[in-house]
Amino acid sequence: MINTSKNRVVITGMGVVAPNAVGVSAFAKALQEQTSGIRFDPQLAELNFGCQVSGTPQITEELLLENFTALQLRGLKASGLVYGVIAAKEAFADAGLKIAPKEEALSEIGIIFGTGQSGGEKFREAIHLIDDGRVRRLGSTSVIQTMTSGISAWLAGELGCGNMVTSNSSACCTGTEAFLMGYERIAAGKATQMLVGSTSDSGPYIWGGFDAMRILPTRYNEDPQNASRPLSNDAAGFVPGSGAGAFILENLESAQKRGAKIYGEVLGGSVNSGGHRGDGSMTAPNGKAVQDCIQLAMKDAQIESKDIDAINGHLTATSKDAFEIKNWTEALDRKESNFPTINTFKSLIGHCLAAAGSVELVGAVLQLKEQRVYGNSNITDLHGDISDLVDAAALPLQTKNMKINVLAKASFGFGDVNACVILKKFDRLET
Repeated sequence: MINTSKNRVVITGMGVVAPNAVGVSAFAKALQEQTSGIRFDPQLAELNFGCQVSGTPQITEELLLENFTALQLRGLKASGLVYGVIAAKEAFADAGLKIAPKEEALSEIGIIFGTGQSGGEKFREAIHLIDDGRVRRLGSTSVIQTMTSGISAWLAGELGCGNMVTSNSSACCTGTEAFLMGYERIAAGKATQMLVGSTSDSGPYIWGGFDAMRILPTRYNEDPQNASRPLSNDAAGFVPGSGAGAFILENLESAQKRGAKIYGEVLGGSVNSGGHRGDGSMTAPNGKAVQDCIQLAMKDAQIESKDIDAINGHLTATSKDAFEIKNWTEALDRKESNFPTINTFKSLIGHCLAAAGSVELVGAVLQLKEQRVYGNSNITDLHGDISDLVDAAALPLQTKNMKINVLAKASFGFGDVNACVILKKFDRLET
């Protein structure tokens, strides 16, 4: 199962800002206890959104001051940048890495940190100032708050990373794609460590378009915790969410030399697109491409379908959940009682959009490390098309301990894009 033709890559640090918890240990507890981070959102109600609930991370003033100077906080309105910096700094510290001295950058450490739309609130402020002829009031940080690569550039300056520093943007696949891009760079010997992850802004200027498309739930404004219902027959649309997830990926040799904590190993993965062909479109997945992505990921990881013990799916609480399960069964050629255990965290955190893959990957890695699967919440009646394909036992409703050697995590995004990564429990005896 181990590919010796390329450098082995392990996970040595993690950080997370999620709607139901901030910090990896708090997030693990929230997932284990199935604590929801979905709340009534007064701003959405004030603006007459149909959906008036959201998964918005709760950031304290104390946490802001731990991660930003008073000067940096002046005029800082890009919530996604805030989430990303907090998560990334946690991952960096968790891995036991040291910030570069002022004289020289860390040439072996790079950053790939993605985002979707950046700085929505800052854009709004900028538009008003420019239209009022007050362009000089924009401030010196308006560019970094609104450019896609602002988050990776900010982090490079904070930490002193001198390898590849960039940002990717692939809708809901962004975080999983960034993770794989960092993995590939280390596997190819072009970096020793990579800080990877993704972030997403909060607020109506990010979520408004989805509300206009009528794909968000509108019947749960007074019952927020039950609004996100993946896999359930009464799923009513995805709840908008936001946050950030971050990882330090590292060459195994370097990690062992440092005596670093190892969460798990990255065996491989795949990224592709359905090209809006077949049953694919801007908003719908091409099923064949989804299956190809899963199968290519297994091929890259040098595993077989039977090796997969658990799946953390994309599963957004829309009409496409059953189609996703169908694609998994066909890609793996495993159905009914032979299907792996599968779960989704979106019932607890909503759909974090560009941050979804990275936030959920933190949960997936925790499952691998802790040898447990967090329960699926809000399934009152398993969708009939799903129960026809797999046994209900494959979708546990409560957190349970189980042996997980190999876990697959996938993200399928707006624009008919797909990403799948294969993770393995790290066994020091195999090295």
